[in-house]
Amino acid sequence: MTVRPGGALDAVAVTDTLVTAGFGPFAGVPCSYLGPLISVLQDKYPESYLAAANEGEAVAVSAGAQLTGRRPVVILQNSGLGNAVNPLTSLCHTLRLPVLLLITWRGEPGRPDEPQHRLMGNITLDLLTAMEIRHESFPRHLVDLGSALAQAAAHMDATGLPYALVVPKGALAPYSRPPQPAPSARMFREEAIAEGVRAAGGDALVVATTGKTARELERDWDRPGNLYVVGSMGCASSIGLGVAINAPGRSVVVLDGDGAALMRLEAIATIGTRAPSNLLHLVLDNEAYESTGAQSTISAGVDFCAVAAACGYRTTADVASGESLRAAVARALPTDGPHFVRVRIRAGSDPALGRPGLAPPDAAARFRTAVSS
Repeated sequence: MTVRPGGALDAVAVTDTLVTAGFGPFAGVPCSYLGPLISVLQDKYPESYLAAANEGEAVAVSAGAQLTGRRPVVILQNSGLGNAVNPLTSLCHTLRLPVLLLITWRGEPGRPDEPQHRLMGNITLDLLTAMEIRHESFPRHLVDLGSALAQAAAHMDATGLPYALVVPKGALAPYSRPPQPAPSARMFREEAIAEGVRAAGGDALVVATTGKTARELERDWDRPGNLYVVGSMGCASSIGLGVAINAPGRSVVVLDGDGAALMRLEAIATIGTRAPSNLLHLVLDNEAYESTGAQSTISAGVDFCAVAAACGYRTTADVASGESLRAAVARALPTDGPHFVRVRIRAGSDPALGRPGLAPPDAAARFRTAVSS
């Protein structure tokens, strides 16, 4: 399976073919490889697409849809298979609830990718096989998609088991979304990071979530006390909790994102219950999965501060400016936490933003030394 230079399929045509073939509703978490498909669904078929908080949820919701006689589709990156294994094996397999999986192949063997995708890329097909999920390559030509979907439907009807189409890089052509209004008065993420890091002080330990948050932190504020989480979306707050509990003499700041916080919302409950006094949790909320094409999250409908307060965080704040962010951090740090700050920002970043230059094991080793220094 290889990148398809010049042969990428039109995302609108692919989406229409799926719908015409009777597939839907759709649920999932974005990957840049399938970002165009999700953007089309959100623009053209908004009632048929559910932006799930994580891949396991997407599978379970789709299982429910299948029980009503629908042919649901789960959209996910292969790294998200880790979140989906339990409902695929103990729900869909056990109850014979077939769903169609559109799985991207990050870390495809022989093709350069980011470090966090290498292991899952190597085992993706074997993992599907181990779960008794038949899998085929996503068709290279639009004319073949109808027959591929008919084959998937026939297999699901005969076995009651899920079926996967594995999508390589370049399978879908870019899709240009209509311009999305952005609150111009809000900060960009890089500005919010700068305000938060400066306000927290040079001795704070900073754990940054995967994606552009970690990349911008490294570019602008690199230092040994920063941990750049690559992959493991949603886990930054739990990593921060582990650090805070076991390094009680240090201030710990988590730089989270709205999509990441939603993916592991249970972490807020655990943090609030354990209540480490030295933890400050900042959620940088641009209401989008920006790294995959700015598909919308569901954060606009979530009162993060109410959730955090209900779970036991000592203080919460909802801010949208540099001044209010500085003030919130200044109020929080001298008092016992945990503290929660939702920072409403606008989407957008430097198109030339690079990947972290420090190898992940080196970043972890450097951080470990900084914790004890």
